[in-house]
Amino acid sequence: MGDEDLTPDQALELVPADYQHPLLVLVDSTAVSSAELPLLVVDRRGERGRCVRVVAAELWSIENNLSGANMDFEAFVGARDDDGVFRGF
Repeated sequence: MGDEDLTPDQALELVPADYQHPLLVLVDSTAVSSAELPLLVVDRRGERGRCVRVVAAELWSIENNLSGANMDFEAFVGARDDDGVFRGF
């Protein structure tokens, strides 16, 4: 299996145990097939392995708010558009 075939759970298994960041960002075939680059963001703290897609231009919002514990992952999951992608508040 090549790296491009990893599931979010398999990718999480590759993260060192001492890595403290609250999320993992994956670029997959879905992301690169769209001009919006909807990256796959994987939760590492709350519900480990839960995912949400975010357009690249809004990745900063998720990263900043989760890293600073200003918001939880659920806020971004709940703010997705009908196609399942977070495009901002």
